[in-house]
Amino acid sequence: MSLHVSWDEYNTLVERLALRIYESAFAFNQVICIARGGLRVGDVLSRIYELPLAILSTHSYTAEGGTIRGELVIAEHMTMTRPRLGERVLLVDDMVDSGHTLEAVHRELPQRFPHITELKTAVLWWKGSSVFKPDYWVEHLPHNPWIHQPFEIYDTLRPEALKARLAAGEMR
Repeated sequence: MSLHVSWDEYNTLVERLALRIYESAFAFNQVICIARGGLRVGDVLSRIYELPLAILSTHSYTAEGGTIRGELVIAEHMTMTRPRLGERVLLVDDMVDSGHTLEAVHRELPQRFPHITELKTAVLWWKGSSVFKPDYWVEHLPHNPWIHQPFEIYDTLRPEALKARLAAGEMR
């Protein structure tokens, strides 16, 4: 079973997530996104809420087209635009699949940054197979479909093919 998501659907999901967080009245002052999946979500939430965005890279999907999880690596440093991370943090990613990444980062952040007083999580999709339940989500997917996101075209699109596609006037 798989779920195919268009750009319009994806953008609407991000907006619905922003509204869900707003309606909860969580007064956060920092957005941290988990790269790469959470980059787009974090960017939009940071813009809507006019709050700083920090980017934390992780890596674990390493084999068979990203279907087999390897050892989780959480980057030592975070990219941020302020000298100090906020105290009330919204940690975002695109989805919580197995839940291992979000759970590990959720556990690690307060250890690295003891001044964090509140930390909540937000995702577009929460899969039933997850060991971690996010604070905010848009869609709960109990049957764990593989999600095909609109930007995945770039996972296999190389410059030569891009050039040929654009020369042919191909539209998405």
